[in-house]
Amino acid sequence: MPTQLLETVLDPWTCAQILTSAMLAICFLQSGIDKVVDFKGNLAWLTGHFAKSPLRGQVVPMLVVITVLECAAGAMCTAGVVQLVMGSGPKVALWGAQLAALNIVMLFFGQRVAKDYAGAATLANYFVLCAGAILLLAR
Repeated sequence: MPTQLLETVLDPWTCAQILTSAMLAICFLQSGIDKVVDFKGNLAWLTGHFAKSPLRGQVVPMLVVITVLECAAGAMCTAGVVQLVMGSGPKVALWGAQLAALNIVMLFFGQRVAKDYAGAATLANYFVLCAGAILLLAR
């Protein structure tokens, strides 16, 4: 690894950007890919989860939208990690973090409507990570 590239990656700010983007990439790619691989299982669980909510008739389109956005956020964060390592700036990683935050807000809305308050509370941690990543990458 050339010295300049190593210095870029080891810079504390850039290192934090890379690692935060990598966390989001792992989280959203794993979640999105799981939904693609086990669409029927996720659909069955979500259908039961939203059975007594006003969203019960919207489970399929909601699952499709969340799946696409999770995969997109994860892919953008992954591409952003590569760009950051190469010294090309944080633009794509920032877009990925913003898309990830939007995804968490949508999931939070669904959890609240389904009255799964414990699940909604868990999402707050992910939202803080996304918001922190946005601020870190917007520098």
